[in-house]
Amino acid sequence: MFPSSSTFRALRHHNYRLWAGADIVSVTGTWMQVLGVNWLILTLTGSATSVGLSLVMQALPTLLLGMWGGALADRLPSRPVVVAAQIAQAALAAVLAVIAFSDVRSVLPIYAVALAGGVVNALGGPALGRFGAEVVPPADLPNAMALGSILNSAGRILGMSLAGALLPFTGMGGLFVINAASFFVVIAAVAAMRRAEFHVLAAAGRQPGAVLDGLRYVLRTPWLLAVLALWFVSGSVGRNYQVTMAAMSAGPLESGAAGYGLLSTVFAVGTVLGGFLAATRPHLTLRLLLITTFVTGVAQALSGLMPSVWTFAALMLPIAAGAVALDTTVSARAQLDSPEDMRGRVIAALSIVSAGAGAVGGPLLGRLSDTLGPRIALEVGGVSCVAAALLTAVALARLSGRTFRQAVRLRPSLENA
Repeated sequence: MFPSSSTFRALRHHNYRLWAGADIVSVTGTWMQVLGVNWLILTLTGSATSVGLSLVMQALPTLLLGMWGGALADRLPSRPVVVAAQIAQAALAAVLAVIAFSDVRSVLPIYAVALAGGVVNALGGPALGRFGAEVVPPADLPNAMALGSILNSAGRILGMSLAGALLPFTGMGGLFVINAASFFVVIAAVAAMRRAEFHVLAAAGRQPGAVLDGLRYVLRTPWLLAVLALWFVSGSVGRNYQVTMAAMSAGPLESGAAGYGLLSTVFAVGTVLGGFLAATRPHLTLRLLLITTFVTGVAQALSGLMPSVWTFAALMLPIAAGAVALDTTVSARAQLDSPEDMRGRVIAALSIVSAGAGAVGGPLLGRLSDTLGPRIALEVGGVSCVAAALLTAVALARLSGRTFRQAVRLRPSLENA
């Protein structure tokens, strides 16, 4: 018997159960590899900047190739693209294992793998997102996304914990081998799914200019532009807490590595709670998006005033929960309220905005923390998110031609999706 509660309604579907099980295995393996790669680069270079450069290598292809990946996802069947991407990722993890076991002393091969992995994500990621929407009915897609957030958070915690425990025994190469094997779990799950239970999305025809068509759709859809702009602000200065938590721990809170570890754990727990919060909602609406952004922005600004690591941690919990609810709502609304044959390109646009926000926000918050102090950085970020939420609400009100109160209920179809 499977959960009947509305919180877990997506698990009623056979294909989604397989997808969810494979997802947590794959995410766990991915985070084991993240720890291994970061540690390997630090071992070779002794430079945190070098670690940051590897993240840029992974994000850059999404910024440059993301819309091409979206166009491919809209035209090609999702399953073979997903399988091909899993095989490519497994091969790259195996290459990392060879690099680690052969005691290569240069960081350049690792950067090459990071860049190649970014290309695979850019071209295969939209198909992966599109496929995830085909394993559940449209009515259950928001719930599936929320449960996916829970699984991603749980997989991150599990992966980092297992990597820390196994690293002394397996070495970094062993972590990469485990991650390579995890991709074949996904392939097995896809093979075991029931074809008759797929909810196949309409595909786009093969035509020139598909990438430009996707860009035109985004640019000519005002409500989507407003939501993406809000998401960019929130993602750049409102969700880069790996930077500000570290700065607060090393600076005003004087809690050191132990405090940073505590805050990271609390933040991870908050992301799980946020996934449950989104999963319990019957509908993920623009109203929820605006309220969540506003509240988390206020909480972020207040967090810069907290005098101790414990009071700071207390605010991290709702902020992390709000961040996950925000991300899930944006993804659900952007996908469900866009044409099916444009779904891959919309997912690609989300990925591009997310990658751009991370690339801008991390260095910006770091610079603010270094020059003005981490407390000011948090307050600036929080106020920016509050202002963005209010401006987005006003923009949606003008688009709909209604009052401010009606604006947060914009597009009645969104309420019922």
